[in-house]
Amino acid sequence: MPNFLSDGVNLAYEVFGAGKPILLIHGFASNIEINWVSTGWVETLTGAGYRVIALDNRGHGRSQKLYDPRLYFAHEMAADAARLLDHLEIERLPVIGYSMGARIAAFLALREPRRVAAAVFGGMGLNLVTGLADSEAIISALTAETLAEVTDRSGRQFRIFAEHSGADRAALAACMINSREPMSVADVRRIELPVLVAVGADDDMAGSPDDLAKLLPHAEAFTIPRRDHMRATGDPTFKAATLDFFRRHP
Repeated sequence: MPNFLSDGVNLAYEVFGAGKPILLIHGFASNIEINWVSTGWVETLTGAGYRVIALDNRGHGRSQKLYDPRLYFAHEMAADAARLLDHLEIERLPVIGYSMGARIAAFLALREPRRVAAAVFGGMGLNLVTGLADSEAIISALTAETLAEVTDRSGRQFRIFAEHSGADRAALAACMINSREPMSVADVRRIELPVLVAVGADDDMAGSPDDLAKLLPHAEAFTIPRRDHMRATGDPTFKAATLDFFRRHP
């Protein structure tokens, strides 16, 4: 897997296929393989004629692990994404982010509006503004000695997910502290590019997709039927809605 330095942090990335570039930014505790390859996103997008570019966010996957929470603000991870585009000499492209990746994509769209043609915020509704209510429980779950000590439902989900993926739980706990960085309503309204807000119908972590879409100047909401936060990622209707959205906003 190739890598590059982003302000001194070693980050891994991957490129799949050929054609029009598109950037994928994965969610918390995930990585390129789990979020995008195993869910069929890479196959779907390369089949639609895209050159898929995906990175392992700092602290995740094969990228450098950091243990200082001050290095995990969402706006700094958005800067990582912009530096990857610099590294690959790509000026502008559509972006898909899921969960934490959607928050990162939102900060990328806010701070680098000329670089993002259109965006999909998957698994992220109004919590982009309000933040994540149970983040403290997730941090406690990640740092607990054993899974048996974890009783919070969301905390158990992320602890099991992190153990299954072989993630560095200490790095993830540091990441969770500031990666939930909220975006102000005023800044959300400054994101003027086309945005699709896609959230599972049973997702109790993302917040309302309709309420976020109402704040964005050029957005539409899509509810992924019968899916919660964890199971919505690779849903076929989510993929179909995304491809249709990019066809309408090339």
